[in-house]
Amino acid sequence: MNNIVNKTFKISRVALLLLGVGYGTSAGAADFPQAGNFSNGSKVWAENCNRCHNMRGPKELRDDQWISTAFHMRGRAGLTGQETRDVITFLLASNTKSVASGSTQIAAVINKDATGKEIYSNTCIACHGGDGKGAFPGTPDFTRDDGALSKSDSTLINNIKNGFQSEGSPMAMPPKGGNPNLNDSGIKTVLSYIRETFGH
Repeated sequence: MNNIVNKTFKISRVALLLLGVGYGTSAGAADFPQAGNFSNGSKVWAENCNRCHNMRGPKELRDDQWISTAFHMRGRAGLTGQETRDVITFLLASNTKSVASGSTQIAAVINKDATGKEIYSNTCIACHGGDGKGAFPGTPDFTRDDGALSKSDSTLINNIKNGFQSEGSPMAMPPKGGNPNLNDSGIKTVLSYIRETFGH
């Protein structure tokens, strides 16, 4: 029995190694796991992964390392295949280092006529929460008088567009909330919605 377990463990280690090496290249979209859902990935990450990893930030590992780690930890955390793909999508989009080609397909498509609420629900809610108070520790609370919304529109637009590391947060907000399809008009629209909904 131990011999079977040892062989299975060795095969798993080799598979993970090959998985990590394969995804470490920039060969193309076919080399990456099927795209997941950024929003759900953020929720799964916050509800499962940070229990043991204390919200290790996406910048601490390369994309190929996150992929290998996610597949390795899938069983331990009891995640489904879809949840694992969602977490990988969240991590790759949140990683402010160069992201290999193929991972950009993960972004939510933003309709040019999308409302601020739609953009917030598709791009922002996973981290900032439905109540604007933050979905996990370190996320800025939009409802505070001295919070993020006390800054000027130009500062907030810049932070959304280019990403931002909030003081006390273990994880930076990725550029455009991790959604490369979010354009300047969409950023202004969602900022107006955030101010109207959570501001004072």
